[in-house]
Amino acid sequence: MARDIILASGSQIRAQLLTNAAVPYEVILPRVDEDAVKAALSAEQAPPRDIADALAEAKARKVSTKRPDALVIGCDQVLAFEDRILSKPGSPDEAFEQLRELRAKRHALLSAAVIYHDAEPLWRHVGQVRLYMRDVSDSYLESYVERNWDSIRASVGGYKLEEEGVRLFSRLEGDYFTILGLPLLELLNYLTLSGELDG
Repeated sequence: MARDIILASGSQIRAQLLTNAAVPYEVILPRVDEDAVKAALSAEQAPPRDIADALAEAKARKVSTKRPDALVIGCDQVLAFEDRILSKPGSPDEAFEQLRELRAKRHALLSAAVIYHDAEPLWRHVGQVRLYMRDVSDSYLESYVERNWDSIRASVGGYKLEEEGVRLFSRLEGDYFTILGLPLLELLNYLTLSGELDG
């Protein structure tokens, strides 16, 4: 018998991806101090992949302690650029500066998903995508941030590829769902093979 599935994330795009894939789920927001986890791991010089995985696991574990009967999906995404992690911009000026830094260079997005059941990890996956930004003009970046600030303020790097942000890039290497913050194909494959979804 299939177990309840819980998405331990407030991300609207992750929820939409599960809805579009006809996955039955409910959302429970985890209370995790992401900045503290990220700072501690960065101080230990943990690689970006480990940071994304640890953040996803912390969210899944937190919700699983309250709902041990369910399958809890924790997710997180980090942006790795020149040996450091970029976070969500705190202001339009910060978004502009981040985009200027990324301009004409390559960076990576790492999206982690961890499934917990009964306060124990069952499955995990970290997807990675490499993105190459065009040499975009300052004037375009300024107007882009001004037009899109309400949307991009919650996105690492200060852009959304599923919106106007796609115009910033010349190419990418990897899975589109990973860019959106969820390694969806790998997740669906696990849920299907484990009998949680029909297929």
